[in-house]
Amino acid sequence: MKIYGIKTCDTCRKARKALPDAEFVDIREDALPGAVLTAALERFGDRVLNTRSTTWRDLPESERKKEPVWLIGAYPTLMKRPLIEAGDEMYLGFDAQTRAALGV
Repeated sequence: MKIYGIKTCDTCRKARKALPDAEFVDIREDALPGAVLTAALERFGDRVLNTRSTTWRDLPESERKKEPVWLIGAYPTLMKRPLIEAGDEMYLGFDAQTRAALGV
């Protein structure tokens, strides 16, 4: 299992604590692998973008119109976090439904 997120993100910290055996990948330090981002976009669509973030609000309108794959590559903090890869399954965020699916 892998958790993709940012080490200073509170939700990512909760996920790491609840899933101590999972490998954590900080997407600020190590970019999100292209194949993982593509799979996440296919599965979740534009929900991968955190449009409530400060980063999003600070972006000029011209930047906001760009493709999510480009935006997340240029601004990793725009990704809704955490993105959890568990075998063939993927989970976005760490809400009650995700925790139940992962058994935590």
